[in-house]
Parts: sequence; structure tokens; C-alpha cells
Amino acid sequence: MKINNSHHFFLLAGFGTISCLTNPTDGFSSSVSAGASSSRVRPAWTSERRRRVGTTTRTATALRDSAENDPIDNTQRLETLAKIANEALSSHGTEIFKPFHARVAVIPPSNDDDDDDYDVPRQFRRLGLIASEPVSKADQTIAAIPFYDSDGSGLALAPHLATKVVYKDVLPEGYDGWTGDIGLLAMLLLNEMARLHVDAATGDASPKGVSDLPRRKPPVQSLMNAYVAALPSHREMSELHPLLWNEEEQEILQSSSTKKIYRLLDDVDDDAAWLEETLWNADRRTFPETVSLRIRSPDGTDDDDDDDWIEERPCFSPEGFRYAVALVRSRSFFVDGSLRLLPFLDFANHGDFDSYEISGGGIGTLWGSAKGAFLKSGKALNVGEEVEISYGPKGPAEYLLDHGFVPGMCRHSRRGGSAITAELTFEVDDGDRFRDDKLDVLEYETYDLAPMDPSQSFDVVGGVGSTGAPDPAMIQFLRLVKLGGRDAFLLESIFRKEVWGFMSEPVSEENERDVVMGVIDACEKALEDMEGEDASDGNLSQNAKLCAMVRESERQALERTLIYMKQESEALDLKEYYQERRLKSLGLDSEWSREDDDVGWGGTRVPGGADYDW
Repeated sequence: MKINNSHHFFLLAGFGTISCLTNPTDGFSSSVSAGASSSRVRPAWTSERRRRVGTTTRTATALRDSAENDPIDNTQRLETLAKIANEALSSHGTEIFKPFHARVAVIPPSNDDDDDDYDVPRQFRRLGLIASEPVSKADQTIAAIPFYDSDGSGLALAPHLATKVVYKDVLPEGYDGWTGDIGLLAMLLLNEMARLHVDAATGDASPKGVSDLPRRKPPVQSLMNAYVAALPSHREMSELHPLLWNEEEQEILQSSSTKKIYRLLDDVDDDAAWLEETLWNADRRTFPETVSLRIRSPDGTDDDDDDDWIEERPCFSPEGFRYAVALVRSRSFFVDGSLRLLPFLDFANHGDFDSYEISGGGIGTLWGSAKGAFLKSGKALNVGEEVEISYGPKGPAEYLLDHGFVPGMCRHSRRGGSAITAELTFEVDDGDRFRDDKLDVLEYETYDLAPMDPSQSFDVVGGVGSTGAPDPAMIQFLRLVKLGGRDAFLLESIFRKEVWGFMSEPVSEENERDVVMGVIDACEKALEDMEGEDASDGNLSQNAKLCAMVRESERQALERTLIYMKQESEALDLKEYYQERRLKSLGLDSEWSREDDDVGWGGTRVPGGADYDW
């Protein structure tokens, strides 16, 4: 789901002032509080990161409560935001898009009444893209956007722009938060919101954040302002995205999936706490806790209050950072080797069938070719039909944690889903006497793979056509994790360059039994930890029903894997292990008999057979 807004001005609050660009048809502005600057050096983490084992202690902010007083209902809001986005595209789209054959539109709720195909986001009106021109065939480009990675002067946002451009003089060198690239994109998004701040009392522009970066031409900045205004509000994201659900719903999701939401929340909170303490509190004039955005319809007038309102959003605060992370998780794409926000392309909603993922490639420009992203149609479309894309091959929990919904292909239902997965995590034990040797193998000797962490997560698969067979990479990793006893000789330095390859096949019956039992125990533990009502329970809330969908899908994946591994445990004696393979490679795998005294010395020369007279 998505929502819209627009306006453009930049002012560097706390860093100096630069030109302010305005467009009366844009309809948008921003406001803030003050603070003092201080040194910006991130200390090393010295304490162990906390991990929840019980309920979360989060509290909703006043922003969430005050959102109930939004001046217009959701339908009118979406229609206004669509107008703002389309006005910006009509006026300035050719400045950046190559091409953009679509329009932003309000997509009505799904008419599918089948409870087995329940999709919470489709129960609401939301923004999406519709074709503005006929699409005659599949694989036809609907929109393309160049990256402008060097300076961020385009619309596309990439993580390196946070550390090398926008926050270059603010963040310490080598900054690396727990939220990684998602957190950096969230900081860029917060800065774009702050640039649009208005004085809530007067409605006058009062840009905050690092308001002169990235530097863009006025038409491009106008597009960015319209995009930021059209993003879902904090209130909407609180209803739709798990990172902003209430405590009770988050706890239900925690016990419904092998992908734990508390881990994500801890990462977000840890980064927000450091940023607030070290950066934001030190300069509240630049980094306000909330910003006010003025949203005005392009066809409205200064006297038309219905099409002109001030919207308050959390910004440089823990709540604002969580809000921005939720937006980034729901809207970002991995293209051309980097996670990216692709404004306007990301209005396209997901479709299970006849849809493509957004892809990278070269885009022809006036000055030659530039790298960029393409949105292509998966089928022929008439004018006005919705343009859908694929959000990628993810499991049910990933879709819910990223996008706030569970598509049909990820659901365990009577029709079956094709992307039903659960997650199992394994690690090298801290008490393993061979831990250092195993970490050395994972770091340096995994061949062409990147160095591997001692803790690894793997998907197990259920759904249509699944046998429950685990990922070979998971079994390979587990064989190394369980290596010990009489097999530990393989960790000697003489085998160091080959040991990872050895793990791709059974090592010994004892090691293989430990691997199989490790998977069985992990599946049983995950199934035991899953709690909650059936998705068919009519008394469940919308979010609780989503959790139930995830739970039932993951249960199927875990149960299929469990059945497969139990069968494997009964066939361990039928496998060929390392010693047998080694003997066979040396030609020593056959039994010796006295009748076979030809040991390969040749037809005329045998030991003691020389006719010498000493």
C-alpha cells in the first residue's frame, strides 16, 4: 500500500541556508525544534545486544492516537495524493523517467470473498499504477528510472548516498548499524520528509534535516516532494505493517513464525537509540522529532480546506525511525547489486501471476547510457488496467514482515501455495573444541562464496510439489558444525583447502546422524513454539488472521521437512561416506583374496623374480 504528497524547498537547518524552490501546484511543506551540535563519533559497542524472550515493552506514541483526527477520510486522502503524484509526473516526469507509461490511481478493494484467499491489504483502498497507454505484449517496459549513483541528483535512493553524500559530515566514517542498508535508506527517507517541513501554525516552508542534499534540479526535486507526500502516513503504516503493530499483535507474530519479529525490532531500536543519543538530540534544530507536511491538491485553492491540510509525521526519533524502516522494507528493491528505493515505480502492487520483478540495465540518455531500473509488464494491458509486478520469491513471513500481507502463493490452503517456507537457524557452538578451526574454514575456505558467519539461517520448503528435502547448503553447513570425534582429522591443516568441499557429501554415519537429528530437533522445537488460533476462526482480527496464515504455512513446511529427515534417519546405513569414497578413489575398495596374487606388477617383472646370479 502507498500514499502521496508533494512540494519542494530546501534549506539547510543548522548547516546554513540555500535556495528554496517552490511550486504552487505541489502542495507541501515542513517544521521542527532546536538543539545544539556536538561531536559525532560513534563509540564501539561494548555491551551485549539485548534480545527479547518475553513480551515487548513498546508504547504507542501520541502520534498514533492523534492520527484518529485526520481531516479527511482515507478514500478522499488517496484521491488527493494520486492527483499530486500525477500532476508532478505530468509536469516533470520526462526530466527523469525514460519512459513512464502509467498513472498513479486509487485501487479498489479486492472482490474476492474466498476466506481461503484472505488478503488484508486488499481489504482497503490503496494507491497503485494503471497503464496510461495500451501494452501490446508481455515484457514491455512501462517505466525506467536512472540511478545517478554518484551524487543522488536523481530520484533513486541507495544506501551509499547516506554515508557519502547526505550524512557525510554527520555520521562517523565506517558507520554500520544493525539495520544495515535498510537503516541507511530509512535515514535518507527521513531527511526527505524533513526537507518538506512547514511551520504548523502558518503553513510556511521551514525545511529541516540536511536540507541541501542531495542537490537536485527543481523539476526532479518537485517529483521527490510529490513522492514523499504520497507515502503512507504513520497511522496507515501502524495498521498495515508489523513493525508498527501494537504489542499484543507483535507478540502473536513472534510465536507464529520462525522469522522472529523481535530480532528486527531490536535491530531498529538499537540503531535508533544510538542515533538519538549521539546525533539527533545534539542538534534538534536540524533533526526534529516530528515534522509537519502541508498537503494541497493541485486543483484546490488556498480557500479550499478540504484539499489542503497539515499532516504531522514522526521523524528523527525512535518512532520515526521505525516508521521509516517499515516504509523502506515495504518499498525497496534489490537492483544492480544494491538495495534501492525507486520512487513512483514502487507504487506498483504485487501480483502472483503474469508479473516480473523490477530489473536493472542500461538506460539510453541524452549523454549516452546510464544504469537504471526497469518496470516491465508481465502481460498485455489496456489503458486503465492495473500494472502489477512481483515482489520476489519470498516466504509468507518475509512477505508479512516486509510488505504487511501474505500473497496467495505463500498460503497453506486447500489449493496449496507454491512459496511456503519456514526458517531454521544453526550455528557453531561457542563450546565446540574445534570452533576456531571451523570459523577459519567458514571465513577463508568456502571457495568462491563470501565469508560465512558462524550462525546461518536456511529456508525449508513446503507447498505444492515439495518433498521436504532440505537445502543442500544447510546440510553442508551442518556437517561442518557437527564435525568432531574420529572425523576431526579432516580439520587438520593438510585438509584445510578441501574440507568445505568434503562437507558437500556424507562424512561418516555418526556425523550424518548428528546432522539429521539436528534438523529434526530444530523442526520439532519450532513446531512446539508456534501458538495461536486457526486462520478460519471468524473471531480473529485482521492482523491475527495474517499471523495464523503464516503459522499454518510454516507448519506445513516444517512438517514436510520433519517427515523427510525422519526417513533419512532410517537410511543412514545406505549412504556412502568419506572413507569409502577415499578408498574407492585409490582403488582400494575391493576385498583381497589369496587366489588373486596379481597385484599389478606387470606380466614379466614381479618381486623376487629377477634371474640374477649373485
